[in-house]
Amino acid sequence: MDQAELSMEQVLKRDIPWETYMTTKLISATGLQLLRRFDKKSESARAQLLDEDGPAYVHLFVTILRDIFKEETVEYVLALIYEMVSANPTRARLFHDESLAHEDTYEPFLRLLSKGNWFIQEKSCKILAWIISARPKPVIANGEASASKKSITTIDDVLNGLVEWLCAQLRQPSHPTRGAPVAINCLSTLLKESVVRSSFVQADGVKLLVPLISPASTQQSIQLLYETCVCIWLLSYYEPAIEYLATSRTMQRLTEVVKSSTKEKVVRVVILTFRNLLPKGTFGAQMVDLGLPHIIHSLKTQAWSDEDLLDALNQLEEGLKDKIRKLSSFDKYKQEVLLGHLDWNPMHKEANFWRENVTCFEENDFQILRVLLTILDTSSDPRSLAVACYDLSQFIQYHAAGRVIVTDLKAKERVMKLMSHENAEVTKNALLCIQRLLLGAKYASFLQA
Repeated sequence: MDQAELSMEQVLKRDIPWETYMTTKLISATGLQLLRRFDKKSESARAQLLDEDGPAYVHLFVTILRDIFKEETVEYVLALIYEMVSANPTRARLFHDESLAHEDTYEPFLRLLSKGNWFIQEKSCKILAWIISARPKPVIANGEASASKKSITTIDDVLNGLVEWLCAQLRQPSHPTRGAPVAINCLSTLLKESVVRSSFVQADGVKLLVPLISPASTQQSIQLLYETCVCIWLLSYYEPAIEYLATSRTMQRLTEVVKSSTKEKVVRVVILTFRNLLPKGTFGAQMVDLGLPHIIHSLKTQAWSDEDLLDALNQLEEGLKDKIRKLSSFDKYKQEVLLGHLDWNPMHKEANFWRENVTCFEENDFQILRVLLTILDTSSDPRSLAVACYDLSQFIQYHAAGRVIVTDLKAKERVMKLMSHENAEVTKNALLCIQRLLLGAKYASFLQA
């Protein structure tokens, strides 16, 4: 039989020759006794044994997986553990019992991920995800666990190994139909951990999620879509992942999903993601361009039962209205700059305008900054020159990397020339710009126009 299609039921029907393993000293007499009490017993009888002696059974199962390599036996023990934890997920805590402090409970599952057999890989992956999620908080620090026994696999090794395997499943699944869903299912649990988010982004995993964000019809594909969206939502709390989401087709795909989905849980997680991303970088502008205000208005007319979803829709609607207002003021500013004739309109000196819109200057490779520099090079109008110098000084003050960006655009030489201009307004603002450029943001706020 193809191992990929093995079912739990088929595996658990097997009779494993435990006595032979004891004879060959692969399991102890105590281990054999524990197995005789547990194996082929009813669920209630097993539950009682696990309540009474759970850590002993975990120690036994981990020892078997470490010492015995016969595939049928490995599959059988993994099936026992999988059945034990899936019936009651709190049993994953047994792997962290104090009595097992010197046992390497992660290593066998991590090693089995690289086996060619899909049944073994899938069960090892899911069990490992459960064990990691159940570990006591705070997380054991890097390498700290190895103080008692040098060979113990650290949590960092486990997480890196597991994330690597999950990414490999998304690139080239071991199983044609189940590889990706299993990987996404585990990630939707594991990405709650900041250390996993970091490892996943470093492994370039974010781009592997984007193709899976597409409208779904079957129950199986809806679940895969939902869990993929959960992964994106969890990553929307992590700055390095947000940078990738901003430059990929994630927003377009999420918008298509939310427009066409009738599943409340899918809509909810996408809307919560939008709410997280709205204040970040250029996401607000993207949402407006994608017609999200109209979509949100339409979604609000539907009968949702989830209060979190209703709250998030209201917050997103208000946030988008605010964003449209801010974009409108920036659009006016942009139009003025592109026409090349600047005047002291209120927005130039309004701190709120710069605070709210400074990231908009990043659009199209800092197009507006480049136009301001062109005005410095070509304009003969003193007012336009003075305002352009002032706007550059404002950008330096309000953008986190303003000084570096303006320097890279070779602005200093252009502004310096204007410090000897015949018009006092031009020289005053050129001086302010140079001071902010040389002193940096730390002191820029002390300088007034």
